[in-house]
Amino acid sequence: MSQDVTDLPETDEEWREQLSDEEYEILREAGTEAPFSGEYVDHDGDGTFACAGCGETLFDATTKFDHGCGWPSFYDAPEDKIETRLDTSHGMRRTEVLCANCGGHLGHVFEDGPEPTGQRFCINSVALDYEDED
Repeated sequence: MSQDVTDLPETDEEWREQLSDEEYEILREAGTEAPFSGEYVDHDGDGTFACAGCGETLFDATTKFDHGCGWPSFYDAPEDKIETRLDTSHGMRRTEVLCANCGGHLGHVFEDGPEPTGQRFCINSVALDYEDED
């Protein structure tokens, strides 16, 4: 279950207390885990993936696919659960994906995914928690 926006940490210090060092680096500082190192790269299941920062459900496991890029890839996300913005870091122009509830950095979205959307949400495993369907 996601945290209400009013219950979310308000300061960097509060976020550091709630998150592991790696989660803080990814979610709050827009870091990136090494390719093929994440817990969910090869994960299969019928559940859902939520933001590790606030618990907001973001991706249904049925939209996960193997792109071979080294990070979990999804072809769809509910528009009201994510936000996007231009990312020009590292000399590239990419579209950053953030959790709409807590503003945590999740990864990036690209236009090279499968049908029906043609999108590939390339997401850091550290930014996600998985919950099996009961």
